[in-house]
Order: sequence, then C-alpha cells, then structure tokens
Amino acid sequence: MTRATTLEYFTEAGSVAAVNGRIGADTDPRLAHVMSRLVAHLHAFVKDVSLTQPEWEAAIGFLTRTGQMCDGNRQEFILLSDVLGVSMLVDAINNRRPTGATENTVLGPFHVDGVPEYPMGATITKAGGAETCLFEGRVTDIDGAPLSGARIDVWSDNEDGFYDVQQPDVQPAHNNRGVFVTGADGRYSFRGIKPVSYPIPDDGPVGQLLDRLGRHPWRPAHMHFIVSRDGFDTVVTHTFVAGDDYLTSDAVFGVKESLIAPFHRVTGGETKWRSEFDFVLNRSAATKA
Repeated sequence: MTRATTLEYFTEAGSVAAVNGRIGADTDPRLAHVMSRLVAHLHAFVKDVSLTQPEWEAAIGFLTRTGQMCDGNRQEFILLSDVLGVSMLVDAINNRRPTGATENTVLGPFHVDGVPEYPMGATITKAGGAETCLFEGRVTDIDGAPLSGARIDVWSDNEDGFYDVQQPDVQPAHNNRGVFVTGADGRYSFRGIKPVSYPIPDDGPVGQLLDRLGRHPWRPAHMHFIVSRDGFDTVVTHTFVAGDDYLTSDAVFGVKESLIAPFHRVTGGETKWRSEFDFVLNRSAATKA
C-alpha cells in the first residue's frame, strides 16, 4: 500500500498545492492553467481577509440568490460581473486596438437580432418622443478612408429609460432600433431620440450589494452601436451623452472618454438635437496577415 505524501493532505499553509495537486494529468492545458490560478487567487483572498464562517455562509447565500434571479430574460450573474468591473476588464483584454481606433464597451443585455434595415436618414423611433435627435457621422479605416458596406446596428432606451423588450405591452417591437449600411462615402445618419440615463435592475441581490456598498445603480445616457464590416474588427460600443451626471460613476464602468459624444441643440425644424460621431475600424489580424 502506497503512503500519501504530505501535499496530498490539506493544510492551511499548503491549501493551494493540495487542491491543484488533484488536477489530472490529462486535463485540457488551458483549463488546468485557469483553474489552478483561480484556486491560487481565491485561497490568497480567503487568507488575506481571514474570512469568517458567517461571511462564507453569507457569500454562499448571495450566490444562491443570484442564480435564482436568472431566467430567460434576466442574467443576474452577468449583472454581478458588470458592477464588479469584470465584464469591462474582459472586454478590454479581448479588444485591444491601436490608438485612433474606436474603443469597445459592454454589449448590454438588450440587444435584439433580426432588426429591420432602414435607408440612411430614416427614423427608428416608433413610439414618439419630444427630444428627437439626428445621429450622423462616418465609418472609416484607421487611415481615414471611408468604408462602404459597413453594417451599423443601433438601439437605445426611450425617454422613460426603458428598452422596448422591457415594455412589450407598451412599446412597439423594434422601437428605437435599426440597422443601416454605409455607401461609398462611409457616412451614416438616422433619427431617434436623445437617450436618457437609467438604473440597472436593482431589485435583486446585485442591487442589494450596491446599496450595501453605498453605490448607485445608474447608467449614463447612451446610444448603442455595433459597427461591422468584412476584414475589420467589429466594434461593440456606445456613444455617451456629454454632460450626463453619471459619466464618471457608471454602475457598470462602461464609459471611456473617447466615447463621449457632443449633443447640440438644434433650433427650428422637427429635430431638437444633433450628435455627430465617427467610427474608426481597425483591420482584423487575418486581413493584415
């Protein structure tokens, strides 16, 4: 009978080695690396804060309630990732681009597939709104050349801070949503409304955590964009309303200074606001090769 070595027995000092020593030799290398580092950092955290038994039980209860809030329309774990800044960090690591290229930010939970494609200049607002806004600009490569055939998928909340999918009995389908494709000049334009700031869902455990931490649940006003074209990195981003009260305290850390767009008052005519923003796409690695 073979006697176990010291590392096979769990001790406080040797906790990481004991757990990681059980990872099988045939485990996928990437999985083994990620899990072994997770164990190392997680055990270091527990030791650093001297986690108590009641605190551990409270954490398990919090994660249980977070899972129980998830369904086909709501993902409380993604919300947790958002408010801890993890979503933005993963996005930043996976979307590093050269200076001058438009930056990414979080997708958000309210994107919808199958949205109608409209001609340039069309209105995406189906349910009205007093603060009408003209959005326009260009899509170019990093050298400033206009890009034709760029697909621009846009969406925003309404003037009460709700997306159409949040109010299916109140708003018509695809309200404040549309898809546009650029021509040879690379220009885009469409009419919507000036977005407003709104709170993330705060009626669950994540909202309770924010309250305990003295943090608010608000997101600054923004218009969503997905800009894609063959041969270039897809940009998933927002343009934020300059001057919004929550730009420096976004609950999900989505604001980047380069994404703050001007919104100018327009006198005369039906459109009350105008916002111009240019998107600069970076050639994909495969195209560069």
